[in-house]
Amino acid sequence: MEHDINLNIHYTAPKEVWEKINMTYASMPYWAGNKDEPQWVGEDIDLRASVEPSGLQIFGTMPDDIWEKWYSTLKKKLTELLGYEIGEPEDGYEFKFFE
Repeated sequence: MEHDINLNIHYTAPKEVWEKINMTYASMPYWAGNKDEPQWVGEDIDLRASVEPSGLQIFGTMPDDIWEKWYSTLKKKLTELLGYEIGEPEDGYEFKFFE
């Protein structure tokens, strides 16, 4: 039920990329807005996202059965949006560095 993942989206991505990522966030179920950080909330759900040197971090609680579909959908949408395979660097997914 606790989740803490990093995705291969580098913090050097330009503002336009982060704006597109925020639109993708808003398209995901349980979206609760972006107060101090992007957040998804529901019954037994409290996920947040932050940009870290290790990549885009998503952390918090979500029932595993919901998480599997939610996480898969998020990665698929971000892959289509950014034009490269999105996943966890520890699983071999490489960062795209922005100038």
